[in-house]
Amino acid sequence: MSDEYKTIAATGEGYYTEKRSKFLAFAHHVKTINEVKQLLAEYRKKYYDARHVCYAYMLGAARSDFRANDDGEPSSTAGKPILGQINSNELTDVLLVVVRYYGGVNLGTSGLIVAYREAAADAIAHAKVEKRQVEEEVDYSFAYPQMNDVMRIVKEMQPRIVAQTFDNTCQIRLRIRQSEAEQLRQRLNNLL
Repeated sequence: MSDEYKTIAATGEGYYTEKRSKFLAFAHHVKTINEVKQLLAEYRKKYYDARHVCYAYMLGAARSDFRANDDGEPSSTAGKPILGQINSNELTDVLLVVVRYYGGVNLGTSGLIVAYREAAADAIAHAKVEKRQVEEEVDYSFAYPQMNDVMRIVKEMQPRIVAQTFDNTCQIRLRIRQSEAEQLRQRLNNLL
């Protein structure tokens, strides 16, 4: 498994129209299911007069936590095409919401699939996609006289210092790219 993943940095908005039906799409960066639920509640409240509020989300660097919802549209005509856009862009930690205002003309299943897919793709196109790294925390305790050795390793490997306490026994918590975490642990342990 790679220790990099792609997500969006800021909200993206998209739009698609077909036979007077309007599809408003929104892409959000999310980390938890609670964030997903909160955003969905906000969209349902804001667009209370819309016929459908369909969505899909993908969470986690492993991309194993996902869901797609058709919200009353025929089965697999809304949620799956939205999720398909998340997958084709290899994104995670993302929620895509597509709000449909019905225009009075039925689009049919293939028309719905195209409409939801294009709206979702437009939202992603208007969001800033970025690569992020999966990080791991490393805790280390050491005697104060070892401070210079520990800080030399920190300077060379450049992990982020999350927390540190300096006393008779010092402790430091570091965050580093997952693929480099074991090397950092070994170098610190070699100081003992």
